[in-house]
Amino acid sequence: MRTRLLTQSIVAALAVASTSAMAAGFQLNAQSATGIGRAFAGDAVIADNAAVMARNPAAMALFDEKAFSIGFETITTDIKVSDAEYTTPFSSANADYDEAGGTSIAPNIHLIVPVNEKFAYGVNAYSNFGTKTEFSDDYVASAFGGLTDVKSFNFGLSGSYRVNDNWSFGAGLDLIYGQGSMKRSFAGSDILNIDGADGFAAGFNLGTVYELDENNRFGFSYRYSPEFEAEDDKGQKLVLPLPDIAEFSGYHKLEDTKFAVHYSIQYIGWGSFDQIDFENLEKPIPGNSKVYAWQDGWHYSLGGTYFLNDKWTLRAGYMYDTSAQDKVTSISVPDSDRQWLSAGFTYHFDAKSNLDFGFTYLMGKEVDVNEDLMDGLLEVNAKTQANAILMGLQYSRSF
Repeated sequence: MRTRLLTQSIVAALAVASTSAMAAGFQLNAQSATGIGRAFAGDAVIADNAAVMARNPAAMALFDEKAFSIGFETITTDIKVSDAEYTTPFSSANADYDEAGGTSIAPNIHLIVPVNEKFAYGVNAYSNFGTKTEFSDDYVASAFGGLTDVKSFNFGLSGSYRVNDNWSFGAGLDLIYGQGSMKRSFAGSDILNIDGADGFAAGFNLGTVYELDENNRFGFSYRYSPEFEAEDDKGQKLVLPLPDIAEFSGYHKLEDTKFAVHYSIQYIGWGSFDQIDFENLEKPIPGNSKVYAWQDGWHYSLGGTYFLNDKWTLRAGYMYDTSAQDKVTSISVPDSDRQWLSAGFTYHFDAKSNLDFGFTYLMGKEVDVNEDLMDGLLEVNAKTQANAILMGLQYSRSF
């Protein structure tokens, strides 16, 4: 009886810890290589290529001809678990682990089509959420660490309307597709094995742009994210709420110079992530939900752009990014306040086409982790630190 309850408890807790990666572990800013190169400072209003529609649909009104962008981002995480002790009722062992991270690739594509001086529409696809951590099969604390591989894709359709020389408004619909695999084991046996769970959900976004003049403008956007349900081939279901996002951005090109400054403040409503509901697990557990409290998050970013000449544009940025996790922490999905150091460039082939490259080094803080299962029957105490390298490459063209 005790063994069965222990297994049920582990399955319940790991279902939560693993799948929360979609909503918490890492929020992916994977809309453009240009944004990576400036820590996404000002990205809801700069509008230097079609990727801006992913941050603010109203910014499509800033284009007077068709604009197309296509690219990808690589996310390489370096996750370390140190000073770790794994305890059971009968033993304790060192549970340090040096390389739990991995590399993921997130593509993006955007198209903006002005209809006339007032209206424009656009379509795009990119990723908003995702993470990957993987511990070896013989990891001593395999009940807490295993494989977590989660990614989401956002397919969008948006429209914008220019009211006058100063104000523009926009709105869009989001179709979100998510997929993931999560595996955990205890005493040599799988206790959680969800492979290729997927599902769809729908959301929307709104935005506005205010232009003081051609060199100074502000943007504000709001994105509603829905409750998301994923199901695997075995019929196991996980239902979790995704956070709403609001962003304010500014852009200012300094008069009679080649330099521009830009900034953003982004709010991420992780506080709505109160619990995960689950259904039809292979090993049934008591109840049908798990409380898993998060806190609201914030991004503060500042960047600069230098228009070197007709061929080269240089950029850099800094972001401070607050943790989504509060009292509940995890070695499989480590999270903390983060700092972003970013740099990038654009090479202009001609007046209508260019190539962007962006690089970010993301530094996380060291965090104390205390996880337990079955009221402390199994426990791991550790320190985690997660750093990451983001790189993006993107081709853009107007026509």
